[in-house]
Amino acid sequence: MTALTIRLPDDQHQRLKALSRRRGTSINRLIDEMTTLMLAEFDAETRFALRSERGQGQEARGLALLQKAAEEQL
Repeated sequence: MTALTIRLPDDQHQRLKALSRRRGTSINRLIDEMTTLMLAEFDAETRFALRSERGQGQEARGLALLQKAAEEQL
């Protein structure tokens, strides 16, 4: 595990302390939860971008697959 020192304005620090007290957790845990959410979002964006690149030039195939799926629903 790595220790990380961050600089925050005093008002943000006070608000984080209040939030952590309200949630019954530590500021460290709040930061851990926030980074976990942000990294999950980043991973999803990365996967989406990679899939988008793989699909470039295959719009007609994608539309045909959607049409086939729609027909199968009927």
